[in-house]
Amino acid sequence: MAKLSVRNLSKSYPNGDSGETEALDNITFDVEEGELLSILGPSGCGKTTLLKIIAGLLEPDEGEVLIDGKVVEPGHNRVGYIFQQESLFPWRTVRQNVEFGLEVSGMPVEERKKRTDEILKIVGMEGLDDHFPHEVSGGQARKTEMARSLILSPDILVADEALSNLDAQTRNHLQEEFLRIQEITGSTILFVSHNVDETVFLSNRILMLSNIPAKVIAEYKLDLPRPRTRTSQACLAYRSQILDVLRVEQEKAMSLTRQKQSASI
Repeated sequence: MAKLSVRNLSKSYPNGDSGETEALDNITFDVEEGELLSILGPSGCGKTTLLKIIAGLLEPDEGEVLIDGKVVEPGHNRVGYIFQQESLFPWRTVRQNVEFGLEVSGMPVEERKKRTDEILKIVGMEGLDDHFPHEVSGGQARKTEMARSLILSPDILVADEALSNLDAQTRNHLQEEFLRIQEITGSTILFVSHNVDETVFLSNRILMLSNIPAKVIAEYKLDLPRPRTRTSQACLAYRSQILDVLRVEQEKAMSLTRQKQSASI
């Protein structure tokens, strides 16, 4: 477990018109040890950019990322990343995918096997280790990706729409699995989603980002016991509050798009 601190992060990209588009504007927040913090916001507001900076895959224009009070630089390996799109190697089995990072690090075969056995059991993929990605379900593929991130014992796990593109039943099951695995591992998790019901079910806290450039505009602390009932009055009340704020930001985004289209005519 580790504490994540994000301080005054800003990031812009060239927009093709000899100018820049500001993606993140002075983002600051903390994720406590063992906490599951979710981030919501309109599509294209910069959530993935934020995760990539935290994971050391992008360099911010301004600001810094700290883990347990120490600044981490781009390229660090203290954050495990579950990508939005499936990223398993199709030519490697479940086991070979999970142990890839250990293999690259040069860990001896026997120790690698032991670690892989342990993590496959934790995520519920034991007995499927010799299957290839096309031979397992979408939910099992997601569990494999989670195992591949966890096996390197990262201090923090970030998940970018990790449960998207799944049917509703599988998605609900994996939400419960996410919580079960977090309870076993004690991982600190930063979870990005567009699904309000999902974040209310999973999270200790939820941060809402504005339309681009992203700023933190609201925070919800979910003082709800687990296991949670998705249709409880408490969950539905949070859902309603969050949807109201999100609707305003989405309308702003649509209005901005229309203005740009009108200006280009």
